[in-house]
Amino acid sequence: MFFAFWGSLIIGGIVAYLAEKWDLTHHGILQAIIIATGGVLLVFMLRVMFHLSVGAPGWDAIIGAIGALILIPSEAFARKRRNRR
Repeated sequence: MFFAFWGSLIIGGIVAYLAEKWDLTHHGILQAIIIATGGVLLVFMLRVMFHLSVGAPGWDAIIGAIGALILIPSEAFARKRRNRR
């Protein structure tokens, strides 16, 4: 369990770094890593507490990081649009 946790965080950081380098996100490397790490932590806690899982912890980390990188910026853009009106 301990190694799965740290491995998931590393995989989430790698996913965030690659998303920035491939221009899939435009936050900056550090911000993307922080966002992706939050998503990985959320999915890992769901895995531990409720036994919800896609498969291996690595796949859960990839899905959590990508999900956070997609959801967090779209929420910020929607909030900006609402405040402009």
